[in-house]
Amino acid sequence: MEFKSIKIGKYEIKYPIIQGGMGLGISWDKLAGNVSLEGGLGVISSVGTGYYENRAHITKELNSKPLGSENFYSREGLKAVIDNARKICGDLPLGVNILYASNDYARTVKDACEHGINIIISGAGLPTNLPEFTQNFKDVALVPIVSSAKALKIICKRWTMRYNRLPDAVILEGPLSGGHQGFTYEQCLDPEYQLENLIKPVKEEIKEWGDFPLFAAGGIWDKDDIKRVCDLGADGVQMGTRFIGTHECDASKDFKDVILNAKKEDIELIKSPVGYPARGVRTNLLDLVDKKAGPKISCISNCVSPCQRGKEAKEVGYCIADRLFDAFSGVKETGLFFTGANGYKLNEIISVKELFKKLIHGENS
Repeated sequence: MEFKSIKIGKYEIKYPIIQGGMGLGISWDKLAGNVSLEGGLGVISSVGTGYYENRAHITKELNSKPLGSENFYSREGLKAVIDNARKICGDLPLGVNILYASNDYARTVKDACEHGINIIISGAGLPTNLPEFTQNFKDVALVPIVSSAKALKIICKRWTMRYNRLPDAVILEGPLSGGHQGFTYEQCLDPEYQLENLIKPVKEEIKEWGDFPLFAAGGIWDKDDIKRVCDLGADGVQMGTRFIGTHECDASKDFKDVILNAKKEDIELIKSPVGYPARGVRTNLLDLVDKKAGPKISCISNCVSPCQRGKEAKEVGYCIADRLFDAFSGVKETGLFFTGANGYKLNEIISVKELFKKLIHGENS
């Protein structure tokens, strides 16, 4: 398989590989900047930018946590991440992942546009009104994440009717991905909903509206996987978990160690305050939650709307913002460590440059 460059809106990516946006803080400036530098699309996670660097840019905090969504999704923090990524990749295309479920969604989208981001990727719900917030930034490419042809149809219909535009690309995420799923627990295990069976109907839906690239995601590990999904009709891939195993990944060494030490049976679907299952590593936190002895829940950051200011967090037994920050920081006792289903395959930390070499030329290159 020979890799060709691909266009997302007006931006050309040397290799058809998007690095998944991993939050909180797993893909910030170092990882995203280096992925773009090597010819993929580096993607900054907008989640928890109030925690970035020394937090001097946030206006209020409580118990050493950003207070409210305006500080959790810090405007100045996001700006600093983008600026520092640009120091690595220059003017090469750079993306940001903004969860549709996040509080302050519209403001975060506008912040990213104003700070010169090229491509906005948005999932965790159907971003049916995303173009509304980017109308003053016509060059910014918009890429929704979907889990079905039906979801893509809804987005294309709304976008064309209301905003007279189509997605510049779409990411189809299957149920082997890390973090939150676009499927119920039962669907995640149902062969009918596996990525291989979703590509064709989504590709056919794209043809109903025009022509824009389809990136397949969820369980993509190596060059063989990329070839397999491209043979099924995808134009490229999004990969998250594999990039955790890089020196440039912004997570702490302890975070990477948790993934490196995970066995296949340690990676499972877990309940989440967002309402859909999420995939991560079974650690001490989940053992505590099972015993109803998890850390105290006090919704300080107000991160995602489905949680309803901590109501759903109390139902499932943990605050997702606090526990993801613990994981990013390497606090193994109370951290929530998201990974894709293939996370157990990680066995070394290499550079982003080395990883691209493996993905483009094969594992033994």
